[in-house]
Amino acid sequence: MNDERLTVARTADGTDGPPPEPERPKRPERGPRRKRRGLGPVTLLVLPALVTVTGVAAFLALGGLPNPWPDDSDAKPSAGVDIDPSYVPWLRKAASACTVLEPSVLAAQIDQLSGWSDDSDELSGQKGIAAFTDDEWRTWGKDDDGNGKSSPRDPADAIMALGRRDCSLAKQVTELRTEGRINGDLVELTLAAYATGPDAVTEAGRVPAQAQTYLDEVQALLPRYEALDREDSAGPGGPAGALLTAPVSPLTVTSPFGSRQHPLTGVTKLHTGVDFAAPQGAQVVAARRGRVVFAALTSAYGNRIVIDHGTIQGKRVETTYSHLSSLDVAVGQSVDAGAPIGRVGSTGLSTGPHLHFEVILDGYYTDPAPWLTA
Repeated sequence: MNDERLTVARTADGTDGPPPEPERPKRPERGPRRKRRGLGPVTLLVLPALVTVTGVAAFLALGGLPNPWPDDSDAKPSAGVDIDPSYVPWLRKAASACTVLEPSVLAAQIDQLSGWSDDSDELSGQKGIAAFTDDEWRTWGKDDDGNGKSSPRDPADAIMALGRRDCSLAKQVTELRTEGRINGDLVELTLAAYATGPDAVTEAGRVPAQAQTYLDEVQALLPRYEALDREDSAGPGGPAGALLTAPVSPLTVTSPFGSRQHPLTGVTKLHTGVDFAAPQGAQVVAARRGRVVFAALTSAYGNRIVIDHGTIQGKRVETTYSHLSSLDVAVGQSVDAGAPIGRVGSTGLSTGPHLHFEVILDGYYTDPAPWLTA
């Protein structure tokens, strides 16, 4: 059911030379010199220590010992640093279409193809972050994010299309290897087939020489994105690879994210979340660990809860739960993933019991579907 947009309050997180040396005062005249005495006991104890410290300092200055805290300013960024966090669930969803692919492989491919830039290559006709030509897009492109158009310049559409293409190639090379016609690692064979085509792989019986450069470049980028392959569930009950736990079970979608006509108002606008069918009073749980920042009755959303989950790769993530029959948490309360927070209802502008669930990324509504599915 479509609802009012939540307004999320946000806060914005030499000298010109050395000073002149002062005049030195005149040294007073000395009296007769005293007779020099031998080294005292204190001096005998302190002097060796001073010599030792001085020697060690000089040794270290000359690089005698390795630095135990090396400067890592030139180190490669950790996984996901260069990726818009809204891409992460799409990478995981695209890779889940076949067993050969991992999200890191897709990410490394996109990095190699475009460096995550959506600028078009006028000479080759390649467009978007996955570098699809118009002919390739007609084969692999779809409107995966449900915004009403299919475009290689739409990152979500491009990531999903690359996943479909890679999975199709993975299927072909798997069959060829099963038949004994080619040999090698399935991921490497899939990348080679992407670079040169399955026929070239079949003819070589392995990764062909002409695909080696592309393969090496992609594999060199893989370490940047390995964290995408690890389970990052919201906590207990979270499926492997999904960023959020299902807020209600089962996840039966009755109205997806995207433009639609509201069944009560008749107004066509963005449906900011996903409607999940559920009976009156069904348990609703937190999709990820976080803090409740809103829990009250509203005119359109009915009983509504908003949970702030902090940041994921630098961007603030919030989830919302609307049309509830009861509110079982209070503002300021901390909750774990899977913790009960309310019950399904039909309060506000609603035609029947259901859960309207939203994901807000840095203040903007985004499709919850890929966040909930591995």
